[in-house]
Amino acid sequence: MEIAIRPRLDRTDVEAIAAQHLPGPVEVIGHEEFKDGFFNAAHALELADGRHVVVKVAPDKDLKLLRYEVDLMATEIECFERGLAAGVPMPKLHYGDPEGGVMIIDRLKGVTLPKARDDMSQADLLAVRREIGVLSARFATVTGERFGYPRKSGRTVADTWSESFLAMIADVLADIAENGSPLPRPAEEIAAIVDAEREVLDEVTRPALVHFDLWDGNVFVERAESGWRVEAFIDGERALYGDPIAEIVSLSFGSDEENAAAVDGFLGRGMTAGEERRLALYRIYLMLILIAECDVRGFDEEQTAHQLGWSTESLVKNLALLEG
Repeated sequence: MEIAIRPRLDRTDVEAIAAQHLPGPVEVIGHEEFKDGFFNAAHALELADGRHVVVKVAPDKDLKLLRYEVDLMATEIECFERGLAAGVPMPKLHYGDPEGGVMIIDRLKGVTLPKARDDMSQADLLAVRREIGVLSARFATVTGERFGYPRKSGRTVADTWSESFLAMIADVLADIAENGSPLPRPAEEIAAIVDAEREVLDEVTRPALVHFDLWDGNVFVERAESGWRVEAFIDGERALYGDPIAEIVSLSFGSDEENAAAVDGFLGRGMTAGEERRLALYRIYLMLILIAECDVRGFDEEQTAHQLGWSTESLVKNLALLEG
């Protein structure tokens, strides 16, 4: 799918980036463009010396982006650096330029979870779900200086989680208002429902690193002698410093049994009533993002209708949960 904001690069462009930033002679013998991402351009290169890397390039800074999307490459580089240092399985980072919007990482050997699951038994799948929970919990061992997105503008940076999260909600609602994106309820009502949860938000006192985009397409798995295992996580563009419970949003897009396995791996216990309410808030936030981005990604009508449909349904459900 062609995405309006994704940079259009040819093989020559990507080879030049690799030659400039990788050590040693760079002789490219293979090239592949990945077109399943919705933001950055991503190209795989096979080098004559056996190296396999992926070059990622961020959209032009002059393009219309959502407010939270500014400096996303800088965020992803920080997520990689700090996540790798904490033992999170991620591709090796060879080069990162936050200002230039370029990063070069190892190409993984496995496949994404959606491509592998047809070859998995139910037991394998549940074991992988639990492992995803266990390994993703390592992100939360990293502590930020303050809450919010690590943006230069500091738009959502705050000393309390409620102040930071409410700024995130305000930003995405402003994006929706600017673009005329459809909402099932007035933005003022949605903001008021979220604002009423300040107390439960401020149960969070440590700004933990949250990947916040661990849907199955960002999870690579590989087959081992003992069964399937997680190889690595990718795409840390949406990372933020906040409530570790927010990670569960993207970990729980599967069946009830799969979701339970992922949460068990992540927490090792059930969620408290406060955590359940906060999880509903984070689902509301993600659904608002998914509604807002339809107007800047350049999706076709079918993709737009599909994404608006299920994200609006989830938004309505979680708003009702908080009101109930």
